[in-house]
Amino acid sequence: MITCHLRYVINSAKLDEFEAYAKRWIPLVRRFGGLHHGYLLPSEGASNIALASFSFPSLASYEQYRKDSLADPDCQAAFRFAEETRCFLSCERSFFRPVFE
Repeated sequence: MITCHLRYVINSAKLDEFEAYAKRWIPLVRRFGGLHHGYLLPSEGASNIALASFSFPSLASYEQYRKDSLADPDCQAAFRFAEETRCFLSCERSFFRPVFE
């Protein structure tokens, strides 16, 4: 299993738009075989950082999701929404291997 951890620098004036963007991706990741662990939006402290994590069974399945998402109409709509609203300024991805009990 591999977990993708996303760190967003968001436009804090567009928090509602970012939350709408986030809610679009949770079911999309599931549709492509991933397990979404949710988004974390600012509450206290820094108001321009948001986090998200989701897992796929393997790096290969994650890479297939990335490829397939580029051709999916719902994913394309989510990408356009982010571009049109400019609800986040940047996003960085890190990959982790979870350890369970």
